[in-house]
Amino acid sequence: MPVDPVALTADLVRCPSVTPAEGGALVLLEKLLRDAGFDCTRVDRGGVANLFARWGRQGANRTFGFNGHTDVVPVGNESDWSVPPFGAAIKDGYLYGRGSTDMKSGVAAFAAAAIDFVTETPPDGAVILAITGDEEGDATDGTTALLNWMAAQGEAMSVCLVGEPTCPDVMGEAMKIGRRGSVTCWLTVRGVQGHAAYPHRAKNPIPAMARLVDRLSSHVLDDGTAHFDPSTLAVVTIDTGNPATNVIPAACQATVNVRFNDAHSSQSILDWITAETDRMASAFGVTVDMQVKVSGESFLTPPGDLSDLVAAAVQAETGITPVLSTSGGTSDARFVKDHCPVVEFGLVGKTMHQVDERVAVDQIIQLKAIYTRILRDYFA
Repeated sequence: MPVDPVALTADLVRCPSVTPAEGGALVLLEKLLRDAGFDCTRVDRGGVANLFARWGRQGANRTFGFNGHTDVVPVGNESDWSVPPFGAAIKDGYLYGRGSTDMKSGVAAFAAAAIDFVTETPPDGAVILAITGDEEGDATDGTTALLNWMAAQGEAMSVCLVGEPTCPDVMGEAMKIGRRGSVTCWLTVRGVQGHAAYPHRAKNPIPAMARLVDRLSSHVLDDGTAHFDPSTLAVVTIDTGNPATNVIPAACQATVNVRFNDAHSSQSILDWITAETDRMASAFGVTVDMQVKVSGESFLTPPGDLSDLVAAAVQAETGITPVLSTSGGTSDARFVKDHCPVVEFGLVGKTMHQVDERVAVDQIIQLKAIYTRILRDYFA
């Protein structure tokens, strides 16, 4: 019996796997895959559940990999939902529930495709599924843990497809061949607190911060590159925590997030921000502290055999040739790219992370067909 990807998506949605809770999702998948002849290993680390599954011989010349996650973001205010967020209700052609779009449908589709493919037409090679429970969180013990374990065990994927939603509005319209990098900086300007009536006795950090964030946000990082839009910097908060109108605060905090293309590295971005903070510290006689988190470097899988393979399968099943995109936020492809060539393709992601998150049932079926065709063509 072929694996029904819609039923499997519903079963996964019923698992309350809010990061970092496993919620039963990986237990369900491990049993399904093991029963289909996959060698399965739990690769848990740091309180995060991860699953590695391989069909075929370790070290095969050709190994196709899928990567995805079963953890989901919190539901928010449950009373705002029209259906139970973990109920997997189906109505009007849509399957509702937290994670239905991002990305339990994708995991269900590639698991169903892989099981049916190796059962019906066992390939000369191997198929690997690397599924994490830590994509929506800090992502420090998820796909990275799986890749570290694979390296230690001599496991390897020749190529990998990440099943994240990639289509903005129409099924098949876009695939990802790269992602922008992301750097977040928490800035603190420290001056001297004082009475607002005697500003000469204080050292106000706010003008320095205002000038700093203006310089940062006004700066043109680049005009875009061959496959990327221009890099951007967003000031996401400025705060003093000062409730008084007659007190100059001692410190002012701000946070900026930079999404950068392949014209930069995180270090080049940080070098520029550091130079600007030093300039403001000197000009205003204040100190500026900076804390940094690099969520990922920019990367690109150049158009070629892998993107052609995926695009041809998408076009055959949808009639649409996908655009090769690098837009959006970060994904676990940023880790996989150090292991093997990687692209991303999945369904329409319009409702991901929203109240009443939902996926069109026919898209789940179509996605399984696309993944099945990719496997068949890869091993042909």
